[in-house]
Amino acid sequence: MSATPHNKDQPAERTSAVRALFRLREYARPALPAIAAGMGASLASQLIALSIPQVLQAVVDGPLSDGDASAIWPLAGLVFGLGVLEAVMIALRRWFVLTPGTKVEASMRNALYAKLQDLPVSFHDRWPSGQLLSRSMSDLGLIRRWLSFGLVLLVVNLIVIVVGLGILISMNWMLGVVFLVCSIPLWIIGFRFEGRYSEVSRRSQDQAGDLATAVEESVHGIRVLKAFGRGKHALSSFRVRAESLRSTEMEKARLEASIWAWIILVPAVALAGCLVLGVWLASQGVLTVGELVAFFATATVLAWPIESIGFLLAFSLDARTATDRFFDILDSENAITDPERPVSVEQPLGELAFSGVRFRYQDSPERFGDLLDGIDLVVEPGETMALVGLTGSGKTTLTALTTRLYDVTGGSITLDGVDIRALTREELRTHIAMAFEDATLFSASVRENVLLGRPEFGEDDPALAAEAERVLDEALSIAQASFVYDLPDGVDTKVGEEGMSLSGGQRQRLALARAVAASPAVLVLDDPLSALDVATEARVEAELRRVLASTTALIVAHRPSTVMLADRVALLEDGRITAVGTHSELLRENEHYAFVISSLEDEVKREAAEASGLLVTDAAEASDPIEADAAEYTSSDTGPIEREEANR
Repeated sequence: MSATPHNKDQPAERTSAVRALFRLREYARPALPAIAAGMGASLASQLIALSIPQVLQAVVDGPLSDGDASAIWPLAGLVFGLGVLEAVMIALRRWFVLTPGTKVEASMRNALYAKLQDLPVSFHDRWPSGQLLSRSMSDLGLIRRWLSFGLVLLVVNLIVIVVGLGILISMNWMLGVVFLVCSIPLWIIGFRFEGRYSEVSRRSQDQAGDLATAVEESVHGIRVLKAFGRGKHALSSFRVRAESLRSTEMEKARLEASIWAWIILVPAVALAGCLVLGVWLASQGVLTVGELVAFFATATVLAWPIESIGFLLAFSLDARTATDRFFDILDSENAITDPERPVSVEQPLGELAFSGVRFRYQDSPERFGDLLDGIDLVVEPGETMALVGLTGSGKTTLTALTTRLYDVTGGSITLDGVDIRALTREELRTHIAMAFEDATLFSASVRENVLLGRPEFGEDDPALAAEAERVLDEALSIAQASFVYDLPDGVDTKVGEEGMSLSGGQRQRLALARAVAASPAVLVLDDPLSALDVATEARVEAELRRVLASTTALIVAHRPSTVMLADRVALLEDGRITAVGTHSELLRENEHYAFVISSLEDEVKREAAEASGLLVTDAAEASDPIEADAAEYTSSDTGPIEREEANR
């Protein structure tokens, strides 16, 4: 597996754990009062526990030594009352911190999602989806638990250890010093543990993200795996990743076990040494029996805070790693941003102009040069321009630049004479709508998918309801997507994750309807009809002509029939526009254009031959829309991954 961005983008020197976790203050600030109250309640419960040995000393040196049984009951009642009060403080600690912790997690998750929505497509091209998912779920859950539990107990237990050691030294300085000296190795071991555990913890969480990516990819590509009988191969690859994660988790467990061993062993040795010394001091009359009992009772109370340090230290280091991974995303630079002083195009006419446009993908080697190398093209208002070229010529890339999915690396693109970088991204994308060949739908109703580009229709406004229905019906009619009315709940039917319950042709038609429903000034279509059979394509094109009569359109054409929709055709060759004219002019005057069109015709004939036994009637499609478009899967062009490989 190739290196993922979370590895190669790591800074050379990581910040300290305290400094890294301190970055959470921006999100944790609203919860700090509740966390502080929780710390106070927890500290109170621990101090109450430390006070109980002092009562026991009074019992042993007083009533038990004097033989006064009646004096024991008040002291026993005091111990019982302190125990109840300790339990109340523990309950208060939980009550204070649980709800604020969930609010911090929610605010961080919202911030992460907002950042992911704001980051450019180039970021998502590089980052595996499983890495993003693990950061938004497991990492943030870990941070919440640390804020609500780990941070509170770590701070309180450290205070209790210091206070407890002070009490032990005040009881008898010799016993206290012995206990303190024997505890010094714990701090040395803990310091060494921090460096090794941090590295392993980061590796573990990154591998968990890679594993989530593998699951997501296999689920998303389950049809391909089953069609090629490669389930066992996918399982084998998954097992390798899972075993790698298991090995890392075992390494973490060994590190935790080693520090736990020291944390349990060192206090036990310290207590053993103190016991020998204490008995000798008691025999010499330096200590009373009550003081000796109180000393060891206090040491016993300190046992849990000392033993918990190893767990809480590991917990804090895991939280530090989760914090680093969270800020990996938040700190990612977004080069495609809104201008400081944006301009606005109130009523765009729709002139789209490319002037000296150059573009190279971020990770493309310099020796390959620019993919787009000086594009000059003007699409007049209301004009339909077809973009034609061989595979890999940069057609899809050019269309992606129009809505700033990527930014040009040279030259400019203007809308009605205004550089699109001078507009806010939100305004730009209301003026220019896109329909992609690889149609992606969301796990929502047909209505919500089609009206995605019209946010005003999402509001609960009865006055807009009739207009929304009109726009929806018109868009579905233009895209020849009437099959949706035969779905179980009509336009309110949920189409499932990424619309995979529908065929390729059905998804493309809904994506086209979505672009049409947005009512843009400029419509950019990246071969949106590639998965349609010839008959359906002809009907869609006939309806599109009505829309394109009043809308500026730039259409990537992979079929001659799509070219016929255009007023003019632009030929893209080797990253440049080498010819612009009508279809008949270019066919007559440009040899390369004739070759491209001939290639497209040959491809259509090949697809028709492959699909000849699979085409279905409209009636069959109406009765079972999923089975009816089976032919569309067969007749579709190669997918984006295969095309990208061909480009390379």
